[in-house]
Amino acid sequence: MKKFFETISNIWKIDELRNRIILTLGLLLVYRFGCQIVLPGIDSTQLAELASGTDSGIFGLLNAFTGGAFANASIFALGIMPYISASIVVQLMSIAIPYLQKLDKEGESGRKTKNQITRWLTIGICVVQAPAYLYGLEAFGVQDSAFVLGKGLDFMIPAVIILVTGCVFAMWLGEKITDKGIGNGISLLIMIGIIATMPQSFVQEFISRTVDNNGGLMFILIEVILWFLVILASILLVMATRQIPVQYARRTASGGYEKNVMGSRQYIPLKLNASGVMPIIFAQAIMFAPSLIGKTFNNTSAGQWMEVQFQDIFGLAYNLLFAFLIIVFTYFYTAITVPTNKMADDLKRSGGFIPGIRPGKETGDFLDKIMSLITLPGSVFLALLAVLPAVVLKLMDIQAGWAMFYGGTSLLIMVGVAIDTVQQVNAYLLNRHYDGLMKTGKNRKVA
Repeated sequence: MKKFFETISNIWKIDELRNRIILTLGLLLVYRFGCQIVLPGIDSTQLAELASGTDSGIFGLLNAFTGGAFANASIFALGIMPYISASIVVQLMSIAIPYLQKLDKEGESGRKTKNQITRWLTIGICVVQAPAYLYGLEAFGVQDSAFVLGKGLDFMIPAVIILVTGCVFAMWLGEKITDKGIGNGISLLIMIGIIATMPQSFVQEFISRTVDNNGGLMFILIEVILWFLVILASILLVMATRQIPVQYARRTASGGYEKNVMGSRQYIPLKLNASGVMPIIFAQAIMFAPSLIGKTFNNTSAGQWMEVQFQDIFGLAYNLLFAFLIIVFTYFYTAITVPTNKMADDLKRSGGFIPGIRPGKETGDFLDKIMSLITLPGSVFLALLAVLPAVVLKLMDIQAGWAMFYGGTSLLIMVGVAIDTVQQVNAYLLNRHYDGLMKTGKNRKVA
């Protein structure tokens, strides 16, 4: 414990790291403050039905992602999900559109252009989602009297502009955190919204077990222990790597290579889950579509079936499709973020090679094969953790809000973002010759 406090003290000794942490906390505070600001023209005292209507189901999950802004009819009610949806569309279009493929090869300038396209697409998605959200409030029990100015154009146009601006501002906050702060800003905004709902969910579960005599304190203790075990499994998934041995030829004093003389041996760490939490976020964004399609065509039997089946986030159909999408997005995101051919070319230029494998194309094919092999168990494990809340809810009969933290999107995002942030803090500490927050900087090996 003493060493931990010494590490915290060392963090504040590094000016750049301290400033980044303060900036990150400040921007997150701005986001949380904005989640409490109700849209002008809506009576906040009449939103109780909206809060109760989003307690469970897929809209409850959306409300958790926005940190309660959805149920508060806040200026940040759309959250950051339109930006996530736009990112998915741009990534998918990059496979088929040559212009976007060309941008990927242009380095930093291409990345900036692609980000700008994503931002404009985000605005387009918001323009569609904002009026749908405003007109959909009535479906959640919000009475017409809550709309002080009515639902005319004099209310709808300013409200849509505010909602779109709120989403763009949240997107800007996330990008500023990524550039000037600590961690991935977009993921941090989602995580801080999820954490905001966790205390209330635990209190509800505690009351259910103790006051209502539904298991008592012993069952609460079992749930907490199981929760920590699930967190441990999530950490192992995020940290596990497969290390590929790499041999480098020893350099001579003149800069050439001595033939048949081996130099130092190093390793290429290939992550079991190289895509992090992005497949979860991508899949979750897609999972909002079936329920909305069902609502649109609820006059047909197929539409009614889709609305019922995919509205329940703990249902069998929902979780089967969710798990399948996670596996698909894990492979997809790994393929576009782990450039095995580029890794092979860089290795060849630096005079390195994998023992028993020819440098160049064969090395690239070997790395691609290894990535495919380790991505399969990684994606399956990720999918199992994602659907675990539904299993826990059915077997242990716990509160739906608390069940969402037993794996699923909520826990995996929190664990993944927390580890990524801690690793960035560690990098600053180790560069200044301080001990890091974790005992070792080595990742866990996978056979």
